[in-house]
Amino acid sequence: MDELSRRKMLLAGGALGALGVLGAAAPAHAKTAWTWAPGGSVAGSGAGSDPEWVWDDEADEVLGAVLARGEVPRVNELLRTWTRNDQPLPDGLPRDLRQFMEDARRLPAWADTGKLDTAAQFNKTKGIYVGALYGLGSGLMSTAIPRESRAVYYSKGGADMKDRIAKTAKLGYDVGDLDAFQPRGEMIVTAVKTRMVHAAVRNLLPQSPDWKDTSGGQTIPISQADVLVTWHSLATFVMRKMLEWKVRISPADSEAYLHVWQVTAHMLGVRDEYIPATWAAANAQSKQLLDPVLGPTEEGVKLCEILLDIVAELDAGLTRPLISAFSRYTLGDRIGDWIGLSREPFWKPTIEAVWPLLVAFREGLIPLPLVPEAAWTIEEVIRKVVLLFLSEGRGIHIEIPDANRPS
Repeated sequence: MDELSRRKMLLAGGALGALGVLGAAAPAHAKTAWTWAPGGSVAGSGAGSDPEWVWDDEADEVLGAVLARGEVPRVNELLRTWTRNDQPLPDGLPRDLRQFMEDARRLPAWADTGKLDTAAQFNKTKGIYVGALYGLGSGLMSTAIPRESRAVYYSKGGADMKDRIAKTAKLGYDVGDLDAFQPRGEMIVTAVKTRMVHAAVRNLLPQSPDWKDTSGGQTIPISQADVLVTWHSLATFVMRKMLEWKVRISPADSEAYLHVWQVTAHMLGVRDEYIPATWAAANAQSKQLLDPVLGPTEEGVKLCEILLDIVAELDAGLTRPLISAFSRYTLGDRIGDWIGLSREPFWKPTIEAVWPLLVAFREGLIPLPLVPEAAWTIEEVIRKVVLLFLSEGRGIHIEIPDANRPS
């Protein structure tokens, strides 16, 4: 995937609005006392409130009014023409929504364009790792996060999972685009639209009896804590795995990669006091937010099956065992068992043996003759999976829902 100049990220795990299928057996959210200090955030200070009980008040109020006035279909039609960061908002938008969007599209004052450019180049040069980890790591990890599954399955998007996956992929490849936050890029547009989708879902899902029956006591979905859970399943998880794989990452690239996700979190409505300022702070927050909520559900298994079925479109399922094995290698056996990944007695030990050699070769640590032929087979399959999801996401319009999933 290194040669691709654009659309680097594949299916970004639910990328903030994640995927899933829910049933009554889903476990309750594992709650621990909030101890992460706001001094470790990009803001450097804050109230220290538990993000479990914080949402996005400004967006929620405006989208609630748009829903109440029955304006969603007209707004969606107008927003189809708004695709680039430098475009003015379309004429005809409701006044309150326009004002919100004008404010929401502004980058934070602490955004560093130099770091954003460095991050774009990093995503290009390390694309094979980033793509594999987003798609076959984070993407399938989302099926082991019950709240993400609940929020999507009972929302309007849950009725067409393939379309939902394509829309989720858009945020993933936009954040990795060389022009992501540049005037000619699309990431600001995508982030603002995604933030509005989240706000609409927060207004709508509490009206769903099915969601309330299986929400584990949560009364409003997609809290700041929930968004951060997904953030860590992407940014923090991917950086941690690349370091485990011994990918060469300079301090400047590491800082830049964190920065692009810091800016993304802000643009999605996360308060600055919750956005980690360093990787050490991110890892500490991830241990408190992400690790405790991972778990098995019947619905997660179903979603994993849907995702693997889409991958099977590549070749009628011939490489599905390899994909399952690579995901199990990336996520570990515990999560692999939770989401129903098959155990592959040939491919899993093969991947465990040859993938580190392929990484070492790509990082200039060993010569080509030491890389087994099987490594190139694995790499080629991963490239095809990445391209499959990228093609699914092209031309997709992120739209505000105006109803929940039909019963």
